Amino acid sequence: MNDPHETTETHLERLLGRALNSFDLPDALVEKLGHALAHASSLCSAHHSAGLHRETYRHTFLLRDGSSLTLWELVHNTGRDGARLHELYADESEVRLAAARLGHPSSPEAARPAVDGPGGPPLVSGPDEVPSEGRAPVDDAAAGLLAELESERTAEIDAHLALLRGLRALPQAPRPRQYFPDNSPDHARRVLRRAENADRPGEATARLLQTAFAHHITQVFGRQCQVEGKDAGFMLYEHAFLLIDGSEMSLWEVEHTATPDGRHMCEVYDAESTAREAMELRARVL
Repeated sequence: MNDPHETTETHLERLLGRALNSFDLPDALVEKLGHALAHASSLCSAHHSAGLHRETYRHTFLLRDGSSLTLWELVHNTGRDGARLHELYADESEVRLAAARLGHPSSPEAARPAVDGPGGPPLVSGPDEVPSEGRAPVDDAAAGLLAELESERTAEIDAHLALLRGLRALPQAPRPRQYFPDNSPDHARRVLRRAENADRPGEATARLLQTAFAHHITQVFGRQCQVEGKDAGFMLYEHAFLLIDGSEMSLWEVEHTATPDGRHMCEVYDAESTAREAMELRARVL
């Protein structure tokens, strides 16, 4: 929120520094914000439950020409061990969509009150509340339950891996494109800049994409699953570019949370088959 001792420049640096997706903001927008004269922040919405804490903030900046620009910040506790994560968006509809994707907690843990009041029901029944007659030893019961859960978990992992392996076998269906001339070289530069994989397209591809004058984005695949007891999401996008010589070129972006700490990660490849293989590999090594 507003800090009377924080300059607008420091406030902007703090926002960009903590956001997971600050690299996705247009360079021209960030440059304009760098010359802002003043700022104001306000809480727009909030959702709090036992499983999900989510807030949306509006950060408005006054520019030198008297106009204003707004950044929308989404804060949620979906990081590892409930760590708070921050995302920034330039459009309100985008932050609403991002908030909707977080969903609402639906597990029994989330439905249960976070703290029981005096005299309330205990979270776990004690030994005295279970009849002793015919009860199996605690160790044997626990071992049987663990074995059952392990079997279910293994079957679920196999099913998800089979799905991801099947992605490579799917025929590449033609997708109609409608190209949009919207600063395509800058879009290509931002896609390549946020790629964290070592085998991302290199300088030759980057130079070629500087000749793009239109592009089209398609979501090819998206799925939430659980691998090795952790939630993971996989999204595959095709960024198709129309070059000045009339040829077409695509970047394939894999966005996923199959990381040790559950953070979002982007990988970019120059072929769809390579991108799908990367998703399968991520699901295996999570």
